[in-house]
Amino acid sequence: MTTIERPRAATGSDFAELARRITDAGLLARKPGYYAVRLSVVALMLAGGWTAFLVVGSSWWTLAVAAFLAVTFAQVALVAHDLAHRQVFRTNEPSARAGRIAGNLAIGMSYGYWMDKHTKHHANPNHDDLDPDVTPAVLVWSTEAAGNRRGRFNRRLTRHQAWLFFPLLTLLGLSLKRDSINALRAGGIKRRGLETGLLALHLIAYVTALLVVLSPLQALAFAAVHQALFGVYLGMTFAPNHKGMPHPTGSEDFLRKQVLTSRNVRGGRIVDIALGGLNYQIEHHLFPAMPTPNLRRAQPIVQAYCAEIGVPYEVTGLLESYGIALRHLHEVGAPLR
Repeated sequence: MTTIERPRAATGSDFAELARRITDAGLLARKPGYYAVRLSVVALMLAGGWTAFLVVGSSWWTLAVAAFLAVTFAQVALVAHDLAHRQVFRTNEPSARAGRIAGNLAIGMSYGYWMDKHTKHHANPNHDDLDPDVTPAVLVWSTEAAGNRRGRFNRRLTRHQAWLFFPLLTLLGLSLKRDSINALRAGGIKRRGLETGLLALHLIAYVTALLVVLSPLQALAFAAVHQALFGVYLGMTFAPNHKGMPHPTGSEDFLRKQVLTSRNVRGGRIVDIALGGLNYQIEHHLFPAMPTPNLRRAQPIVQAYCAEIGVPYEVTGLLESYGIALRHLHEVGAPLR
């Protein structure tokens, strides 16, 4: 496991100075026009996808609709992400209302569960014990965790986890639904009854639509293609951001903890849209409430400031970022091979 090297003594004023520059540039201001367009486009995609599902009907062309809806579901999830960070609305209540509609009702993922999990991730990115995104589960992200694997199946899986990474992403959509249901059953989520009702409504409507419109075999194929591609797309938006980056020692200041554990992905507007702005992961972690379109403008300010104070700032291409994540998984599994 790589640990963070602190290139200079951390001072509390480092982030304060960067925040002042970002604020002076007006980059924390809300973008209501941008989000009005983005939310409208995503809503139209969702409505259009389900309309196409009904129009195509009981035909194998429905698998093309399933692929389109997989992309749409991922875009809805990215909108829910922005809502959770209060990038769209300034206060919690409208953000939560819209988030439950986008998460629970539209795509079948508990907004409260995901928000709790993601908040912990932002507080301690890449921390082996505190970041749920690197907590040992099906995949493990540190050699220590790999060495602690028990059971023949788990150890065999970890040995080959780099090769299994993308195939396992096909199960991510179903995993989020399972984890959402478990979290709601366990309690501790705000407006638990409302979230449970919306999630149940999504699941019932989804299954009913497939069984009423399609033949049983077509329904099974539609669900498999839809959920698998949704999981792969969603996983590919998050995989480049932290995987293979240093793990914190616990002594870093806020700026270094966020910058040194994160990776940006270079690209144009297409990459920005496809990844929902998460390709500017460093800026997003430093300023989680910054609206997505401002992240691109903040990037050169943050990169220049990091160079000024001697903090490494990592930027890679999209394909290279996946290669880094896969190589890291392969290296983690090496002791078991």
